[in-house]
This record gives sequence, C-alpha cells and structure tokens, in this order.
Amino acid sequence: MTHHTDLAAAGAGVSEALNRIRRRLPQPVMSLTTLVMVTMGSVGFVVLTAAAAGSEPIVAAPLQQGAGTTRVYYIAADEVDWDYAPSAVNQITGQPFGETENVFVERGANRIGKVYRKSLYREYTDGTFRTPKAPDARWQHLGMLGPIIHAEVGDTIEVRFKNNTRFPASIHPHGVRYAKDAEGTPYNDGTSGPAKADDAVAPGGTFTYRWSVPERAGPGPHDGSSVVWMYHGHIDEVADTNAGLVGALVVTRRGSARSDGSPADVDREFVIYMSVVDENATPYLDHNIQTFTGRPPTVKTDDEEFVESNLMHAINGFVYGNLPGLEMRPGQRVRWYVISLGTEVDLHGPHWHGQTGLFMGIRTDMIELMPGSMNVLDMVPDEPGIWLMHCHTNDHILAGMQALFRVAQ
Repeated sequence: MTHHTDLAAAGAGVSEALNRIRRRLPQPVMSLTTLVMVTMGSVGFVVLTAAAAGSEPIVAAPLQQGAGTTRVYYIAADEVDWDYAPSAVNQITGQPFGETENVFVERGANRIGKVYRKSLYREYTDGTFRTPKAPDARWQHLGMLGPIIHAEVGDTIEVRFKNNTRFPASIHPHGVRYAKDAEGTPYNDGTSGPAKADDAVAPGGTFTYRWSVPERAGPGPHDGSSVVWMYHGHIDEVADTNAGLVGALVVTRRGSARSDGSPADVDREFVIYMSVVDENATPYLDHNIQTFTGRPPTVKTDDEEFVESNLMHAINGFVYGNLPGLEMRPGQRVRWYVISLGTEVDLHGPHWHGQTGLFMGIRTDMIELMPGSMNVLDMVPDEPGIWLMHCHTNDHILAGMQALFRVAQ
C-alpha cells in the first residue's frame, strides 16, 4: 500500500530553478549547501544556504503562481470549561454512574471530576474573532476537536490564528507543505527573527499560517479520494495536546472535491480522536484543582489515585457514550477519519458493531491505532439501529472509551 507521508521531495525543475537563482546571488558564493523547495499552492520558493562563514539564508522570489483555491480559516485557541460527560449518565448502560465510572467522573474534596479547563481550537466568522462560527450539525461530533480543515490538492490553506488563552499557543500541521516560518514549532532549527514568529503566539496575539497542498499531501495511489492529517499545538506538544489543542485536516485528490474541499464521493465524514487525555500534564492543573475540587489544600498531585482520576479515556473529549452526533443512514458512503496522540498506553483498537468497512483495501470492523496514527475507514452502513463503537483495549473499555453511532432507518 502507498500512502504519502511527511517526507520532503525535490520538485521537477530543481536544477533549472537553482541555476536561475544562482545568477541572482551576491558574489562571491563559495558553495551552496542546502536546497529546500517550499511551495505555496503552486508558488515555489528556493531557500539557499551559502557556505561562507556568517552568511544568511537567501530567499528567492516566487517561481510561479498556481491556480488552486486559497482556503481561509479563522481559528482561535480558546479557554473552555470542558465536560467529558455532560449527561451525567453512562449512556452505554443507560444507568447512573457507579463505582467504576466515578473513579474518573466524580467530583470530591480532592477530586476534580468530569469538568476541566482546557485550551481548544474554535472557528470564527472573520478576523475580528468576535463571532464564533455557527454550529453545524454535521460536525457536532467533533467535540473538543478543532474545526475540520478541508483542502484539495493544489490549494493553499491560510489559517488566521488568534491566541485567546493565557499561555503561548501555536498550530503545527502534518502532511501539508510549509516553510520554516509556518511550522508552529519552536526548536533549535537555525532560524531567527521573523521566521520564529510562528513558533509561539503570545496570549492575545495573532499570526497567519500559510500551507500549500501539493500532490504529496494528498491521497496516494491506493488511498481513497481523501486522506486525513492532524494539526495540533507544538510549543510543548505533550502539554498542548493534553490541554486539547488538536484538530483534523483532510486533503482531497485533485478533481475529486466539492467546492468546500470535501470529497465529492462521500456522503458523511466523521473524525474520531481516541486518546487517554492526561489532565495531570496540562498547564491548567492548578487552576482545575483550585476551581473544581472541594478542598484544594488537601489535594496531593503525586497521589496515585488522584493521578488516575485525571486520565480521561476519551473519544473526541467524551467518555461513557456521551459523544453526540454520529448519525447516518443505510446506503450512505461514510468515511471515518481515525486519529490518536498520547503515550505507550494509547494502543487502541477502534471497533464498530453491526457494520464493516474497508481499511487499506481490507474488509474489517476494527483497526489498529497508536499515537500519531492517521487512518481512514470507508463504510456503507446497511443495518439500522443504535450501535456501539469502542476501543477494544480492556482497560480503556472500563474507563469509558466508548461511543454510540446511529444508523437511522
């Protein structure tokens, strides 16, 4: 099976482009040691590092302008008090929470319970960031995930980002093509000045990320019409993703997309994010203790039972069947994008009851998932009813990594 991954590839015509730009370089240039092609849509930039001591990277003018669509998204990182089980009921059993569930959801003198302050990506209508985008029933199931970003091969994605949280925040994408000034990740990468502005957006600050969608970001020869990538916070990736800064980015094959970038041969898209969210590892732990426990001074953050209580075995930020919106009809072409982040405990086996699907050309009703996985399963549901979808890891079942999906008659 062939699937595109995050590997840079030299474009056609590199030698010609190099020769054109070499003629524009200041003289003398001893040698050229690095050539990186970066595209914006079909716009190319060549970054050259001269070997002369103290020399700076030289960024050439655009090579060409492509004809793809520029898709603009207004996304903020917002602080939200998130409820992992808003119904206060185990929707899988239909019963009130009992002893097993209350390990994770019960609030007490030294327990936080089921509501936590988090940082979440949320979509807005424009660059003023005053009006959140109106809810769309298709995406109700996203829960704590950020808005789904759609694009077609050949497009450019422009994310106008605002950080409404109290901590620095960023957006780092997988799969798409980006220059060093749009990576959303701070590390010792040899860049400086304006090329560092994307790394960490200060509280209250804004930044525009621009990513191109070349062929290598889209479906491979054995993929369906679309593939899924993730985007997430990456200043402190562990803290950022546990805090909730995670979303999905879907790329459709060129010529196979609707006007909004979604695949034209799919009737319903669902994004499933399975993760044991470690609320002990977020920057909001102290806030959550002070706000939601009954007696904050009695909390011992190194107590094993306290630590366990904050491991939320969630699907899209919901536990024990509280995930809403997984609705479809018999005969619809349904595409499931299934992703995960986490630790060595995040070895998941998503399983759908009552239906089967195609995963990498194999007929199955479950797939394997591990941290960083980005998988696609295609389903045509045929049996109506309310069905269970859950992780097949035993400990995760007990801790609530279960949901219900409905195939309406």
